[in-house]
Amino acid sequence: MDLGIFALLSQDGVTNGAIYALLAMSLVLVFSVTRIIFLPQGEFIGYGALTIAALQANQFPKLVWLLLGMGVLTFAVEAFSALRQRGAGTGPWPALVRSALVWVVYPLALLALVRSFSWGGAPMAVQILLALAMTVPLGAMIYRVAFQPIAEAPVLVLLIVAVGVHFGLLGMGLFLFGPEGFVTRPFSEWSGSLGSMLISGQSVAVLAVSAGLIGLLSVFFHRTLTGKALRATAVNRRGAQLVGIATAQAGRLAIGLAAALGTLAGALIAPLNAVAYDTGFVLALKGFVAAVVGGLASYPLAALGAVLVGLLESYSSFWASAYKEVIVFTLIIPVLAWRSLTTTHGDEE
Repeated sequence: MDLGIFALLSQDGVTNGAIYALLAMSLVLVFSVTRIIFLPQGEFIGYGALTIAALQANQFPKLVWLLLGMGVLTFAVEAFSALRQRGAGTGPWPALVRSALVWVVYPLALLALVRSFSWGGAPMAVQILLALAMTVPLGAMIYRVAFQPIAEAPVLVLLIVAVGVHFGLLGMGLFLFGPEGFVTRPFSEWSGSLGSMLISGQSVAVLAVSAGLIGLLSVFFHRTLTGKALRATAVNRRGAQLVGIATAQAGRLAIGLAAALGTLAGALIAPLNAVAYDTGFVLALKGFVAAVVGGLASYPLAALGAVLVGLLESYSSFWASAYKEVIVFTLIIPVLAWRSLTTTHGDEE
């Protein structure tokens, strides 16, 4: 390996690591707030990328049908809960009307908007925003239907439900988008060189967007009241409830943010590699390895672990390409061994 190949592999590893960092931080966010190991994170990568590809091809984004169906199901769950509360004399009918607007009227309005215009020639930023308008509410709906009723269950139960949600979304992805993979337009056609290393505009865009999103997340958690409420829920869920923080809303917001980060990760990686309905699962697993490096608690360590995973994957593809996935996932073994030897926790933790 000469210096030029080393620089090229390093660039590729850091670029992939920036995408894994978004996934790792979203997994840390969801786990710290809700205690859910969010396995369906990878599906949002595929949903986002394939929705953008459909918009660019002037095709109808079928994800809106899933959003509408989940909205109706979520409203039904809310209505059932309202009827039970009415039996206790505390039926929140105004809240039920608001939930109808959020869960049913919003998807219908989005459906009308998507059908009214041709989005193939729209700027890529607009296409990404439209994909986010579908995936973020979908994440909140998934939490309301699948996880909120069992929010106080043990971690193992939440993990089993997450596995079920993952397979359900995986099947829906195959049904909606088909088995083919698609590539989207790049953010930039620019390319340059730094010494013997070629630099693509897409790699620069990935690094810039990832760094910007990480900076915005830091500002959100440290400077906004909502972000501080999420941090409080992550530190002590029971204490957050006692001081008036709605932990159910915190859970919906956490998974909504995770869905947004997964969609953006899909938008970043789709111009580099073909993305199919099941591509995101392996990417999310690599993000999970990075999150485990951070102990599923530390955002900076998770980001550093993501860069480590990206570099390890890149160098492994040169030295032993047939075993690169094995080498990457093997990284989790010494990390878990080290944490089990150096940390003392109860069974639940």
